[in-house]
Amino acid sequence: MSIPAPGSSPRTRVRRLPDKAVTDRRVAYDILDAGVMAHVAVVTDGQPYVVPVGYARRGDEVIFHGSSASRLFRTLAQGVPTCLTVTLLDGLVLARSLFESSMHYRCVMAIGTARQLEGDEEVAALLDLSEHLMPGRTADARHPAPQELKATITLALPLDEISVKVGDGPPADVPEDLTDPVYSRIWAGYLPIVESFGDPVADDLARDIPPPTYLAHWAPPGSAPRP
Repeated sequence: MSIPAPGSSPRTRVRRLPDKAVTDRRVAYDILDAGVMAHVAVVTDGQPYVVPVGYARRGDEVIFHGSSASRLFRTLAQGVPTCLTVTLLDGLVLARSLFESSMHYRCVMAIGTARQLEGDEEVAALLDLSEHLMPGRTADARHPAPQELKATITLALPLDEISVKVGDGPPADVPEDLTDPVYSRIWAGYLPIVESFGDPVADDLARDIPPPTYLAHWAPPGSAPRP
């Protein structure tokens, strides 16, 4: 069974600035693969909350986890509707008016209900999550112990119903500002935002241990998709 294209459902159709909508699922997955943090919505006792989580795409699902002591994660594990959003901020757009100034961004929104993972599937998902956030680290670090798994809720949200929106390009100035003798002389364009990793800083116990070589190959969040 094929998965619907982004924006196919009434809930995910982009109505505001529809020219920025993307219907190619490969673009959605590239965005998800380039990010490391998502925001997940959950309503409990009538109060909405938005929770930041580390995540990874695993096939046609997004994997994320939290504490089993968390009321919000226990609510999500019960299958209540949720919305997960990943946004990569690529730059600020400076137009000749404040109203037309904007941002360069890539955004994926997924709507649905998450399922709780258990047993071997949970362990495999957590290793995939760790490898996405810290490539190469799963071969070095200790894997989850049984008591740590018991303290963790691992969830998978299907990417069946998603929308994708990408903002790029030059400022969209109103025609009058382009010919106005004052406003047309204002600098306009965009300022890229670039994330980067700094130099590794060891803790006290690791001061005499060289940093692992795989750190040099890590790509900062928002950069080109990882292999």
